[in-house]
Amino acid sequence: MKDKIFSVLQRVGRSFMLPIAILPVAGLLLGIGSSFTNATTIETYHLTSILGEGTILNALLMIMNKVGSAVFDNLPLIFAVGVAIGMAKKEKEVSALSAVIAYFVMNTAINAMLTITGQILDNGEIAESVLEGTITSVCGIQSLQMGVFGGIIVGLGVAALHNKFYRIQLPSALSFFGGTRFVPIISTIVYMFVGILLYFVWPVVQNGIYALGGLVTGSGYVGTLIFGLIKRALIPFGLHHVFYMPFWQTAVGGTMEVAGQMVQGGQNIFFAQLADSANIAHFSADATRYFSGEFIFMIFGLPGAALAMYQCAKPEKKKAAGGLLLSAALACMATGITEPLEFSFLFVAPALFAVQVVLAGTAYMIAHMLNIAVGLTFSGGLLDFFLFGILQGNAKTSWMRVIPVGIIYFFLYYFIFKFMIKKFNFKTPGREDDDTETKLYTKADVNARREAGQAGAAASEDAVSEAITRGLGGKKNISDVDCCATRLRCTVKDASRVNDGILKATGASGVVHKGQGVQVIYGPNVTVIKSNLEDYLETAPDTYAEAETTESVQETADKTQEAKEQKVVERIVISSPITGLAADLATAPDEAFAQKMMGDGAVVTPEDPFVRAPEDGEVAFVFDTKHAIGFVTDSGISLLIHVGIDTVKLNGEGFEALVESGQTVKKGDPMLKLDLEYLKANAPSITSPVLCTELEDNQRIHLLQEGQIKAGEPLFEIEVLQ
Repeated sequence: MKDKIFSVLQRVGRSFMLPIAILPVAGLLLGIGSSFTNATTIETYHLTSILGEGTILNALLMIMNKVGSAVFDNLPLIFAVGVAIGMAKKEKEVSALSAVIAYFVMNTAINAMLTITGQILDNGEIAESVLEGTITSVCGIQSLQMGVFGGIIVGLGVAALHNKFYRIQLPSALSFFGGTRFVPIISTIVYMFVGILLYFVWPVVQNGIYALGGLVTGSGYVGTLIFGLIKRALIPFGLHHVFYMPFWQTAVGGTMEVAGQMVQGGQNIFFAQLADSANIAHFSADATRYFSGEFIFMIFGLPGAALAMYQCAKPEKKKAAGGLLLSAALACMATGITEPLEFSFLFVAPALFAVQVVLAGTAYMIAHMLNIAVGLTFSGGLLDFFLFGILQGNAKTSWMRVIPVGIIYFFLYYFIFKFMIKKFNFKTPGREDDDTETKLYTKADVNARREAGQAGAAASEDAVSEAITRGLGGKKNISDVDCCATRLRCTVKDASRVNDGILKATGASGVVHKGQGVQVIYGPNVTVIKSNLEDYLETAPDTYAEAETTESVQETADKTQEAKEQKVVERIVISSPITGLAADLATAPDEAFAQKMMGDGAVVTPEDPFVRAPEDGEVAFVFDTKHAIGFVTDSGISLLIHVGIDTVKLNGEGFEALVESGQTVKKGDPMLKLDLEYLKANAPSITSPVLCTELEDNQRIHLLQEGQIKAGEPLFEIEVLQ
């Protein structure tokens, strides 16, 4: 369970890469735009003629500011779509559309609840009794402030619904709404209720976060530490804005008389002092305690962590990881946008994020203790550090103290991150396990070499995929690729272009033609073959395969007679896993099974809802649609128990898996539970082949029982010949 959760979190982390990729550019636009259009900055440096209102540069900077703001203002929606795309298995464009719809539906439902309960008035204004900052505008909809976390809730939920329902088959009258069309429909219904539920749940979280702010006020250096810890810890939830804004803009962050006016809020105090800097000896570190420490870990600390992650990356992945980490580190240093870096390790290594929270929290406190008073408009990057620290002079801001402290933090981050990544084998960027993503990279490299004319360097699995493609008539002739437990199921445009000889040469034990449908029998490893084929087809030339002539292979017709003349030296009995009616495999209502293309054995038509272990052994695999189980007996016999015919199309409906891959079982232990009524109504047949998939040349099957049979009774035996 732990490994499964960890694997899911890794997938979630990888799914964040798409929306995160836009953050550095958006951060630069927003940081530059907000810094150089700040009225106080323009007046302080007498730049009105160049950057003042009405100038070309001011207009350009305003556009940059708004473009950058558009990304960050809508980051929850961007994450909803990005996560849904990243977590969807297939038909990703459908999950993206469904996520957008679900996001609007969820926030609209929350808005309706807020209106019904009087928290939003009829004129659209927020009631005075509502806690400031808890309600915000989300794409023009007044809703609860959930930040990026709201988008993640939508993305993960929609992806789960998508993966479950995108192949659903509805009754004939509703068939138009089946398949992928059903995903946005079910997402709309589900997220209407999710929005209603969040109306009750989320305010509890918001109120708790806001209440924590009271612990910081008037508590000195310890309070600054607590503030820093809480603010950084809330980054993943998007609640840090709710937490820190009162300290920046209201009396919660302190009050001070500046130039004869009472000013409230740390940021307001700093800019009031900046405007009256001629009369200020040193800006107030008590006012800037809520942000001065950010320059220490944003300019110095987190880039040190990025360097550690880069050096810990696998050699073959350093280039890709380096590009990601370098852009994220530069964005962090220049603009103070930390999300690209923090999200790169937050979900794959939460312990590293805990370290980041502690180090960042102490940076706030140390800056306060050292009387550092550098202000900011947006975040703690180099732009604000230059404008509101260096340009104001060390006498007023003590900015020079940031540098030695920052260097210390750089090495603290670097050594701590590097030690923990290697010690606990955290899967930070560049250290992921060899999985589909890694294979895709390898295939992309192979395809690049192929395009350059180095076709001979193709990997072996691509050579197989290339041959399968040729056997099916070329990429242009293939309209669909799917698989069940043992066979590759393809739909072709022109069946006459299919070359059975080429397909059998790829290791197939048989080829079945049904109109434009072609079934290539490979056995239980067909899922890997299908995955490799899909990857190959993404970059394969979109052409028909050239016609090829293959020599027919003369099969030996006397094998059975020859086997009969051999002496039987051993008999291995295989019991029935199903209670029902047993029959010869030749009676199977499927050509591939009946002709023993996937192995020899028998068929049983179930009359009992349980499929049980035929012998003591181990579950080799449970197919993802639960309709088939691979099984290895303690005596070493590999079996395939395939419930029904064409039941892969039911996408798991009618089946309940009671075991998992790798599980050891005893004879008679239940492995599957069947909904027989559903299967009879929706499957072409519930006749279930029980096959030996890896018979040796000196082994043959002898059926022991036909007709009524109970699970656990002998079904057939394997005769081992001398």
